[in-house]
Amino acid sequence: MKVRKAVIPAAGYGTRMLPITKSLPKEMLPVFDPISRKLKPAIHYVVEEAINSGIEEILIITARGKRAIEDYFDSNPELEHFLKERGKYSELNDIAETQYNASIYFIRQNKPLGLGHAVYLSKKFANDEPFAVMCGDDIFYSKVPVTKQLIEEFEHYKASIISLEPVPKEKVVFYGVIEGKEIEENVFKVKKIVEKPSMEEAPSNLALNGRFILFPEIFECIKETKPGKNNEIQLTDALSLYIQKFGDVYGKIIEGKRIDVGNLEEWIKWNYHFYMKKEEL
Repeated sequence: MKVRKAVIPAAGYGTRMLPITKSLPKEMLPVFDPISRKLKPAIHYVVEEAINSGIEEILIITARGKRAIEDYFDSNPELEHFLKERGKYSELNDIAETQYNASIYFIRQNKPLGLGHAVYLSKKFANDEPFAVMCGDDIFYSKVPVTKQLIEEFEHYKASIISLEPVPKEKVVFYGVIEGKEIEENVFKVKKIVEKPSMEEAPSNLALNGRFILFPEIFECIKETKPGKNNEIQLTDALSLYIQKFGDVYGKIIEGKRIDVGNLEEWIKWNYHFYMKKEEL
């Protein structure tokens, strides 16, 4: 059961970063790369993570006004010719990084009906194979790519698995939060998932943080899931139904640092941190 495919939902409005996201997808916001010392859009890092995790095919789910994402991963013969003529080979190599060996496809989510609905649009792409879901506005700095960490656990448990991180209790209201039992260090068997609970309702402080390895049966559960908060079809609700109908889901506290690119404070903080080459925040 090799995980060959990844779905990257990138259709959200990015309302927390308005007004810039009125015309620029939040997934295209620049994040400083401390290795190359260059600016790359957030989704560049997500696609890199997928490929470095062994993913061969990628479906990016966009929406109206997000054509910039498709253009970024396309070739640009005019620009390439211009750079060659000027002898700008370093810059030519930079844009070559956006044209990967992996196959990248695109589909649009026509209505903002939630993450669950966006994932459902990938049903034909998944084609009855287990697949990764990688949220396009969450990027990670880690020694081992986060999706690869999950794939290793998936191969061990032969079950769907989600990435987790502990968050301060006052921030659980922004996340899906699990109730579960720790079965080995940093790995939990998930009993249920609560989407954006109050501090009083939260069963733990272990939050989902944007990476999943799922079996195709999740599509049946998404189809049966009724709209929840904000009238959206929540992937977390579908996962809770999956646990009831099909069995085990595990969660792993991942090793690495996450950047929520849709959060202005985090985006500025991390760019500053990496630009200044500071070892600690």
